[in-house]
Amino acid sequence: MDIQTALFYVFSAVLLFAAFRVITARTPVYAALYLVLAFFNASCVWMLLRAEFLAIALVLVYVGAVMVLFLFVVMMLDLNSEALREGFWKHFPLAALVGVVIILEMALVLIPGFDVRSAPLPDAAELQLGNTKLLGIEIYTRYLYPLQIAAVLLLVAIIAAIALTLRRRKDSKYVDPAEQVRVKKADRVRIVKMKAEVEAPPPAAEAAGESK
Repeated sequence: MDIQTALFYVFSAVLLFAAFRVITARTPVYAALYLVLAFFNASCVWMLLRAEFLAIALVLVYVGAVMVLFLFVVMMLDLNSEALREGFWKHFPLAALVGVVIILEMALVLIPGFDVRSAPLPDAAELQLGNTKLLGIEIYTRYLYPLQIAAVLLLVAIIAAIALTLRRRKDSKYVDPAEQVRVKKADRVRIVKMKAEVEAPPPAAEAAGESK
């Protein structure tokens, strides 16, 4: 076993552990941090496969932007993690069965793609372009429509996240900006002219003054 194969197994093991902890962590913040760890290990696997652009994009886009968005959404929603975890182990067998079915389906679809023996050999001119340029040509020519569909799905997800944070809560306090703009000084401050009133001294003080 060479060093590249050993690193592949190490990164894959950490990736599987982090992915498992994402769905079993007690708090959403811990789950997001484990997801960051999973993304980093996935980018390391991409580096071993000599897909540098995908590795850097995974770190910069998902870890640097998407995960920050996830954390902000989790904090703004203020989810009750204890209520979400109720009945977790009750539904775990069914969820595990569904997960195994999904893994088998993905394996049937993806495993034939790893057969590099049937892949066409690139030309010498294509090898000089580099992985990044070749990937861009493939995405924006052959896979243009799937790319647009993925962009629309991400836009819908962003709008849904914003809509969830705009729900009205009974314990929230907010101020209408339109009312702040229309306010006048007469509505906030009122000057009242009053006569000065002098309180009479108490009887004990009067008696003490007369005795002197």
